[in-house]
Amino acid sequence: MLHTVVPAEGLRLNMGGADYLILATYFAVVLFIGFAVRRSIHNSEDFFLSGRSLPAWITGLAFISANLGATEIFGMAANGAKYGISTVHYYWIGAVPAMIFLALVMMPFYYGSKVRSVPEYLRRRFNSPTHLFNAGTFAVSAVAQAGVNLFAFSVILEALLGWPKYVSILAAGAFVLVYITLGGLSSAIYNEVLQFFVILAGLIPLTFVGLKAAGGWDGLTGKIQGNKNAGEGFLHAWQGTAIGHVTNPIGSNWLVIAMGLGFVLSFGYWTTNFAEVQRALSAQNMSAARRTPIIGAFPKLVIPFFTVIPGLIALAMIPGLGQTDTEGKGLTYNDAIPALMERYLPSGVLGVAVTGLLAAFMAGMAANISSFNTVFTYDIWQDYVKKDRPDGYYLRVGRIVTVIGVLGGIGTAFIASRFNSIMDYLQLLFSFFNAPLFATFILGLFWKRMTGWGGFWGLVAGTLGAAAAWGAGQLGWVHYLSDSDGNFKGAIVAFVADVVVSVLVTLASRPKPVTELQGLVYGLGKHDMSAGAVVGDEAWYRSPVVFGLLALALSFALYIPFI
Repeated sequence: MLHTVVPAEGLRLNMGGADYLILATYFAVVLFIGFAVRRSIHNSEDFFLSGRSLPAWITGLAFISANLGATEIFGMAANGAKYGISTVHYYWIGAVPAMIFLALVMMPFYYGSKVRSVPEYLRRRFNSPTHLFNAGTFAVSAVAQAGVNLFAFSVILEALLGWPKYVSILAAGAFVLVYITLGGLSSAIYNEVLQFFVILAGLIPLTFVGLKAAGGWDGLTGKIQGNKNAGEGFLHAWQGTAIGHVTNPIGSNWLVIAMGLGFVLSFGYWTTNFAEVQRALSAQNMSAARRTPIIGAFPKLVIPFFTVIPGLIALAMIPGLGQTDTEGKGLTYNDAIPALMERYLPSGVLGVAVTGLLAAFMAGMAANISSFNTVFTYDIWQDYVKKDRPDGYYLRVGRIVTVIGVLGGIGTAFIASRFNSIMDYLQLLFSFFNAPLFATFILGLFWKRMTGWGGFWGLVAGTLGAAAAWGAGQLGWVHYLSDSDGNFKGAIVAFVADVVVSVLVTLASRPKPVTELQGLVYGLGKHDMSAGAVVGDEAWYRSPVVFGLLALALSFALYIPFI
C-alpha cells in the first residue's frame, strides 16, 4: 500500500537523564571506533575490505548485524502485526538455507577467485556489459536500502525530540557519514559487532515486558484470536496455504512461499547481495570466510522471537495500529516498535532500547553505504572512468563516494516513508534487483556453456519482468492478495524470465574458452580450502559443513510449534 505516512500525534518517547546518558555514551563509542580504526587505513583494500584480515567471529557477527537494520527491527515487527506468525518464513525458510548455501557452495568461488565485489565476479565470468549493468543496479538498490534505514532512524529521532522528519533524516545521515568516511569497512564492521549486542539488549526486554503486559503467551494468543483485524490464522505459519484455497494473512500458497521467498528472494538476497558478501570477503582466510554466514545463521534462527512477537504484541495492545485514515494519519505498522516502547518501557530500560534501535539502523545503513562505495569505486569508476591511477587516488574517491551515497540515501528515505510496511518495500526492491541476479549466478556457476551476452540479456529481462509484474498489480491487471504475495510472484517472474532469455541467448552466441573459466565455474579448477588457515581450523567444531547442517535442521524444527 503506497501513501504518504504522517506519524500519529502524541507518539513521544519520554526519556529521562539516565536514558540520554546511555544514548550519548553509545554515540561517543561509535565515533571513537571510527577515529581509532582510521589509523589502520593505509590503502584502498584496507578501506573497502578491511585488508582481508578479520577473524570469523568478527565477520560472522557483522554479517548478521548488517542485516539487523530497519529491515529487521521495524520491517519484521511491522509484518508481524500485518501478517502474524507467517512472518517467520522470512527467517526459517527465507534466510537460513540461503546463508548455508552461500557458505558451503558460493564462498569458495567468491573468496578463492580473490574478487573484490560481487559485480567483479560477473565481469570475470561473463563480460563487461553484464558487470556494468549489475554494478549500476546494485548501486541504486544499495542507496534505496540505505534510505530505508535512514527513514527508520528519523522515526525514532522524531519520537524522541519532536524534530520534523526532514531534520531527523539529515541528522541521522550526517552521523553515519562521519564514522564510515573515517574508518571505511573496518569501522562499519567493528561498530556492527558492538551494535549486535546493543540491539539485542534493547529488543529482549521490550519483548518480555510487552508479553507480560499482554498476559503471557496464552493472553496474547487469546487477544489475537479475538482481534477483528487478526484471528486464528495469525498464529500459524503454514495453515491456510493450500493451493486454490489460500486463507492465511500473507495471501500466498505454500508453493509461492517456497519458490518466491524460500528460493528466489532468499537465495537472491543472501548469496548475491554485496552488502552481506562483503563481510565474508573481509575474513582472514577461506575457512573464516565460509564460517562467516554460518555464524550469522544461528542468531538469525532466534531473532524472530524478538521482532515478529513484538509485532503481534503491538497488534494486540496498541489500539488502531495499522489503521491510518485517507490522509495517512494514524499509527502505521512501522510504528509497532516505538509504540510499544512508549507504552511499556521505564526510564533506563527505555534508553537501552532506543540505543538498540538507533544502533540497528546505523548498522543497516553502514552496510549499504560501505558496499555502495566499494562497488562504485572499483566496479564503475576504476574500471570504466579512471583506470590505472595510484591506489591513494581510489581511496580518496571512495571517501567522496561515501558522501554521495549518504546524500542519495537521504533522498530515498522519503520514498521509504510512503510505504505502510517498509519490509514490503524492501522485498519489492529485492524482486527487481536480486531475483534476476540469482538466476544469472546459478546458471553461470553451474553451466559452463553460458555466454557473456546470455548473462547480460538475462539480467535485463529479469529486471523488466519484475517491473512488469509490479506494474500489472498497480494497474489492476493482476490481483495480488497482499503486497508480500505480489513481491513473491514478481520474484518468480523475474527468475523465470532471466533463465529463459539467458538460455535462448546463450544457445545463439559463442561461449568463453574453458581456460578463461578456471575457478569461476563449478568443476573447472579447485580452490584451496586451506589457504591461510590458522591452527584449529581443521577441528570439527569449526567445520562449515557440520554447523551448516545443524543450522538447517534447526530452521525446520522451529516451525513445529507454529505449523
